[in-house]
Amino acid sequence: MEASLNFLGENFTFFVAYASSFFIYALPVVLVFIFRHLWVLARREQFFAKQKYILLQIKVPRDVPKSPLAMEIVLGTFHQTIGESNWYDRYILGKVRADFSLEMISVEGDVRFLIWTREGYKKFIETQIYSQYPTAEIKEVSDYTADVPYAKEGSDWDLFAVEWKLTKPDPYPIKTYVDYGLEKDPKEEFKVDPMLSVIEWLGDLGRGEQAWVQILVRANKGEKDFTTMWRKRNWQEEGKELTKKIMDEAKERSGPLPEDATSDFRFSMLTEGERNVIKAIDRSTGKHGLDCGIRGLYLAKKSIYNPANVAGLFGTMKQYSSNDLNGFKPRDYAAYDYPWQKYINIPFFDPPTQVPFFSPKGRRLLYKKWKFFDAYRRRSWFFPPYERQPYVLNTEELATIYHFPGQVSETPTFKRIESQKAEPPANLPV
Repeated sequence: MEASLNFLGENFTFFVAYASSFFIYALPVVLVFIFRHLWVLARREQFFAKQKYILLQIKVPRDVPKSPLAMEIVLGTFHQTIGESNWYDRYILGKVRADFSLEMISVEGDVRFLIWTREGYKKFIETQIYSQYPTAEIKEVSDYTADVPYAKEGSDWDLFAVEWKLTKPDPYPIKTYVDYGLEKDPKEEFKVDPMLSVIEWLGDLGRGEQAWVQILVRANKGEKDFTTMWRKRNWQEEGKELTKKIMDEAKERSGPLPEDATSDFRFSMLTEGERNVIKAIDRSTGKHGLDCGIRGLYLAKKSIYNPANVAGLFGTMKQYSSNDLNGFKPRDYAAYDYPWQKYINIPFFDPPTQVPFFSPKGRRLLYKKWKFFDAYRRRSWFFPPYERQPYVLNTEELATIYHFPGQVSETPTFKRIESQKAEPPANLPV
């Protein structure tokens, strides 16, 4: 018994000594990482405070003969990596690469296309849009989110909000305009534009109703970033790994290969579906990728709030989904699945909120709706206070869910301009 106690005592002493040594040497390293993270956040906050953001409205021409490929060329120029070129910019000045918000909104059925950006990028965006759509009209407008007096309590407005994520890893592409045959510039009567259902729903909203959809984008650098809570993956390398995995599964299924087997022979062992998936991944990862986040809101006065429009909001991303490839599904939304969740905050299971553990008036649900509204108007996804994990969409995918529809869209409230408009402004930068 005494020997056993001595053994435990010696091991306990060794453990305390080892833990103390580890704490002494590891604590400074941990503190350095914490300090660096807080320092970068503080410098970035100062950097953002100096930036002025503007909102540009694009009035679409009456005749848009071009396919979404034109918008893909425009969005390809949004792959801007300047601003984080060296450690001094990142850690001392707090600079970050530019992010943009591509927005489609409806104010009582009036459908509008907008782009939110830093003021310094105004001329750049105008130049890129005019290069592909010379008869478009671009003007700076006030922020429409300020016109809705939504508040946590006491407001006569109600809302529903949803944020989307991908159903599969990033390299799997969604169903794009190429899959719909729009890359060949078909005649208007033969076009099958997946955006039409979104435009029609937006244009069908009535008096006192609004719907907002924003697609937040920035260049994907394919590297780890330890200054934020999310580590960025290299989606192109991930695509190669997925392709290899599919090939390995086919090889395991077919048994040993001949020693003189070529790559063509290995490819022939795949099923038709597997070959199509590999081709789609290769085509997807061969284009510029952008970090993305998508959210949408439906808002209305409480007296006319129509729950049926919630289904319309969920349906705005359905047509881009594919069983074999990728698609969108809700990441979070402004509702709870069970009635008691509106009133009870369960620690460690629910996201932290600023409401009591038990809220008999259901303030927890009101606060969640407010956070969605606040995140939208701040255009926050990549940085605090509403940082989310971004996913990657390439330029082809982005142009599919955000482009200017042609005459095939006959929504009466979708205001256009005449194609005979004058040439673009002469003072644009060369």
